[in-house]
Amino acid sequence: MARKLFIAATGQNSGKTTTSLSLMYMARKKYKRVGFIKPIGPKPSEYNGIEADKDAIVMARVYGLEADLALMSPFVLKPGDTRKFLDGEISTDLIRQKIRRAIEILEEKNDFLIIEGAGHSGVGSVVGFGNAQIAKEFDAPVLMVAGGGLGDVVDSMHLNLALFEKFQVSVRALLANKIIPEKRDRNLRYLNQAFADLSIKVIGGFNYQPILANPTLRRVSTVLNVPLCSATDDEAQRIAHHIQIGAASTQRVTELLGDSSLVVVNRSRDELLVTLANLYQIAEYKEKIAGLVIPGIGEVSRITQTILDRSGIPYIRVHRSTSEVFATLNEDVSKITAEDTHKISLIQELADFRFDFDTIDGLLD
Repeated sequence: MARKLFIAATGQNSGKTTTSLSLMYMARKKYKRVGFIKPIGPKPSEYNGIEADKDAIVMARVYGLEADLALMSPFVLKPGDTRKFLDGEISTDLIRQKIRRAIEILEEKNDFLIIEGAGHSGVGSVVGFGNAQIAKEFDAPVLMVAGGGLGDVVDSMHLNLALFEKFQVSVRALLANKIIPEKRDRNLRYLNQAFADLSIKVIGGFNYQPILANPTLRRVSTVLNVPLCSATDDEAQRIAHHIQIGAASTQRVTELLGDSSLVVVNRSRDELLVTLANLYQIAEYKEKIAGLVIPGIGEVSRITQTILDRSGIPYIRVHRSTSEVFATLNEDVSKITAEDTHKISLIQELADFRFDFDTIDGLLD
């Protein structure tokens, strides 16, 4: 039977998926057979004809577990399922049977099994299977992932602990993630003090990495739901560290370019579009310009369009207002996909440096 570890989180965007990717990578160095399951999947998607949670699909594709995908995401919450459950059309017993069957099979097939919860600890409670309930059902010790900071981590940790205590589930450790590098030692010291009386081990996770938090051009294209033009596969994975609106003069915009900037330029700014397209062909500026997002109703002028296409600069044409596009991009939180091989490689490199898998594995003894 597999050693099981339940990965919970104090809230969304705390780095839970990054943690699971790292755990899978490190566990496979120690154990021959490592499995993954996300029992309740609130983010439905489809891969090879199988409906599954997006995070389970990422894990399956990255680590070659496609054959187990149906087991890795046994119950996916689709729009309308909450009402169906409350109306009695979907039963708790049905959900339990699906999850139990999947976990039992994966336990037999693997030496180490990562069970990833959804969102904060209460997600799934509406269908009778919140994170704490699943961990209790399958007797899995819990590693709680929290974002950076100190006071917020302590407060949110206690809020989530209450639910696990209600179901008598053992939360063995807190993984503090997204730590500001210069505050790392201090924060970990204070977090150890804060949880000393609860016998919860505090483990340092990743430092805050803008490269993991910022979107790739492919992600921007997906968020805006329009094609990425003139980009190779490698360029599509390029990470935009800055999103800059090209509202100032052409000279001022070029002066303000940061490293790997995605510049939002209205389709009517011919001079600026042409200048950026030409600058992209100069090595110094190619490092600064990740690509363009070109919003605006109407068409780009024929000459400008020709120059854009000939320059090879990656661009995304959006028939919406500049303010709407900028707001959409600022509200998006970049999620890792299987295509983000650059980010995934970085996660694995950082895991070798930051992830103390032996300590985490020891929590299960």
